[in-house]
Amino acid sequence: MARLFFNIKKLNFDVAMLLFRVAVSVQLIVVHGLKKIGVGTGIAETVPNPFGLPEALNQYFAIASNLVFPLFVIIGLFTRLACLPVLAVTLSGYFVVHWNDPLLVKDVPFMYSLCFLFIAAVGGGRYSVDAYFEGRRK
Repeated sequence: MARLFFNIKKLNFDVAMLLFRVAVSVQLIVVHGLKKIGVGTGIAETVPNPFGLPEALNQYFAIASNLVFPLFVIIGLFTRLACLPVLAVTLSGYFVVHWNDPLLVKDVPFMYSLCFLFIAAVGGGRYSVDAYFEGRRK
């Protein structure tokens, strides 16, 4: 009975990746994404523009990075690729926007960056659309 029908360590990792992906992405959407389009606040949040991009491009990129791409991460579709725009926003928030702020302020973009770097490095796991298309879901 030492060997079960499936690898329990692999199953635990895949379930943990699914829960982690969903939890981090939902948190990003609810806490940061929705306020960028004005949900839950009186007016939409103004996004900092540290690189001097055209204002509309900057706003749309931030909205997509906080609303659209986390949805891709949740379902596991193009998971690693979907993490890149999120990382662009969170890492620029950490290294550019909040560079001179105290650690308590820098903590939020740092933690999101670590989480999405981990997801980008490991991938979506077995319970993702990516795994389904790659044929790993057996």
